[in-house]
Amino acid sequence: MKLDTWKNPEAIVSCEWLSQNLNNNNIRIYDCTTYLHYRDNDPTLPYIVESGRENYELCNIQNSSFLDLHYDLSDQTSPFRFTLPKLEILADSFKKKGIGSDYHVILYSRNGAQWSARIWWMLRAVGFDRASILDGGFNQWQKMNLPTSKSNLTFSQSDFNFSPRKNIFINKDVVLEAINNPKFKILNSLTADIHNGENPRYGRPGRIPKSINVPFHELLDSETGKFKKFDELSKIFQLKGITKDSCILNYCGGGIAASLEAFVLYQLGFENITIYDNSLHEWAAIDQTLPMEISKF
Repeated sequence: MKLDTWKNPEAIVSCEWLSQNLNNNNIRIYDCTTYLHYRDNDPTLPYIVESGRENYELCNIQNSSFLDLHYDLSDQTSPFRFTLPKLEILADSFKKKGIGSDYHVILYSRNGAQWSARIWWMLRAVGFDRASILDGGFNQWQKMNLPTSKSNLTFSQSDFNFSPRKNIFINKDVVLEAINNPKFKILNSLTADIHNGENPRYGRPGRIPKSINVPFHELLDSETGKFKKFDELSKIFQLKGITKDSCILNYCGGGIAASLEAFVLYQLGFENITIYDNSLHEWAAIDQTLPMEISKF
């Protein structure tokens, strides 16, 4: 059956819809914002991470709480900034933040849907599927003059049914095997200058061999921050030779932009989707034995 609309329409909600359901006790809303301040002088630390909590505390969507991706939901023992923790630990962290089977979770961010998409995939990895991304995020919400607050809300702990999906986030060993496997399509979600080797932000210039470049920002409307239309997004991947029978491996710098690309692919009806968790931060900067490819095409 040909799919011509989102695979899961409820996984993307509009600002209008949320404004009409703002006081629904079965909905819990979370600001997922994180900021990256890029550096070009140290490939082992390509960016400084700043929590979005301060801006959340200044102004947020009414009735929303805050999820701190780096400090509360990432492995603090890892040399990388956003490494997925053990899934049982992650599930417990979500539970303590009030996410559970009784609630429909709405995720929003202020600087691109990639942060919401990362949390969305993390929730799927621990078996939670009742999560949606707010289309256009906080910026669109403000433009529409919808209700905001300066209150800092903390939700009560919730019951969480832990049902792990262990094959969503993958490691470098899986990527190495995929390079020479014709079933795989390896997608680089970063900008063209990084893909082509012009910008060595993550250490060694270039990309994982046989990568196809689909910059994540091209999947969103540049003015509204909303997802582009279904047909437009489908065409982007079709022109790159990505087909429904492909096994798709997404990567970027640290697993964030790749999460947005993977989310769009999921919504377009693709089935075999994985995310390389530590991405180029590990591949290009830390492990010098891993192969790199550099050329323009």
